[in-house]
Amino acid sequence: MAKTASKDLAAAPAEGVDTAQLPETYEAAQAELEELVARMEGGSLSLEESLAAYRRGATLVAFCQQQLEKVEQQVRVLDGETLKPLPMNTAGTAVAESGDDL
Repeated sequence: MAKTASKDLAAAPAEGVDTAQLPETYEAAQAELEELVARMEGGSLSLEESLAAYRRGATLVAFCQQQLEKVEQQVRVLDGETLKPLPMNTAGTAVAESGDDL
């Protein structure tokens, strides 16, 4: 299973943090990133631990961005290469259209 945020990142050498195993899913990366942020905001990390956490966080952010780009590309393919804005009514909610949409 993917490396979890509860694992002590300070034990890993600073150079090895970027090459650490990536989470299996976007959601797992997001959860680990949220825990890292909470630990960093807690103020109890040493300078080295903060640097390692920051590096791991940067790796997780890049992973999440890649996952989102992959999904966006899949949506483009499914939608005929054209992303269309969602029609909104005057109340600011999505308008249900008749047709072949889900």
